[in-house]
Amino acid sequence: MPDNHYENPKLTSVYDLDSGWSADRDFYLSLAGSAPLSILDIGCGTGLLCNQYAASNHEVTGVDPSGAMLDVGRQKPYGKKIDWVQSFAQDLNLKKTFDLIIMTGHAFQVLIQDDDILATFRSMRKHLKPDGIIVFESRNPVIDWTINWNYDMEFNLPDGGIVKESRRFISMEENKMSFDLRYQFQDELLTSESLLRFWTRQEIEDHAAATGLSVEKILGNWDGAAFDKNTSEEMIFFLRKRNT
Repeated sequence: MPDNHYENPKLTSVYDLDSGWSADRDFYLSLAGSAPLSILDIGCGTGLLCNQYAASNHEVTGVDPSGAMLDVGRQKPYGKKIDWVQSFAQDLNLKKTFDLIIMTGHAFQVLIQDDDILATFRSMRKHLKPDGIIVFESRNPVIDWTINWNYDMEFNLPDGGIVKESRRFISMEENKMSFDLRYQFQDELLTSESLLRFWTRQEIEDHAAATGLSVEKILGNWDGAAFDKNTSEEMIFFLRKRNT
């Protein structure tokens, strides 16, 4: 099941306040260009990117396992132009193909088991046009992410209230990080515990190859810099169908 901060309507209603537009979304938006494309956003969340793609006249399908997140997406300015689908990536079966398939916001890292990645890659490949491309990112596991993982912040709510949010690292075992998020509203405290896996570049490439996909390139940052295994924080993968 999705984590509580993806499922609880009170938390999804404020999701965009602390996860708003950012450099990574600029990067993914630029991939589409100006000519209309068919775009599949897997793990679309509240649909920030979907909305901007639709504003540029792309044909957009947003997929997420959380109905509460999709409900927020439907209220976006271009929400009615977007095909919203509630599904896990592993089970997706839309019976159509796309020019561009993306998975953003480090959603790839919620795929914990090898079978999760294999099923997701098979699903992506099935939905990809022959000349289409898949783009997603995962954090470079060489970086020590535990050092600066914790944070505290607060933001104003649309109704005039304030919510205090904190993130706390719990443990890192076998490249799997557990942490929790706490949201202190004026009337209650809501918590959400999460688990992420920090896959290696080789693991991702091997799983892609096993499902008929090939790595075209890997970038290391949102400015388009090449991936450096020792210093890059991001591993931004571009995959295509492998020629057979």
